[in-house]
Amino acid sequence: MTNAMAGQKAVVLLVGKLPHVIGGIAQELSDMQVEWLGAHDRAEVIRQLDAEPRIACVVMGAGLDDDIRGELIGVIASRRPDLTIHLKDRDSGPDGLAPFVRKVVDAVVLA
Repeated sequence: MTNAMAGQKAVVLLVGKLPHVIGGIAQELSDMQVEWLGAHDRAEVIRQLDAEPRIACVVMGAGLDDDIRGELIGVIASRRPDLTIHLKDRDSGPDGLAPFVRKVVDAVVLA
């Protein structure tokens, strides 16, 4: 049974370099029936993964260095192998994040 079927909003973890990734994107996509969590670094990713079992997927922005992105992917995969991890491309720039997140959440979480 999915979270939506159980009457609870699905939870999506947004990981990114800037606070805008969390606050701005969550506000811009407030019409979606999703609870947003955010993390900016390894410690915060671990805290969110350990504290919230309802996370349905992870979306990672492109602002993080490749080494950090790789490390975070490893952390997420080892702690929560049930989660899909979606990486935004760099070519679409910061303005491409909200459309990317919407597309992922529509297809993976709310489908």
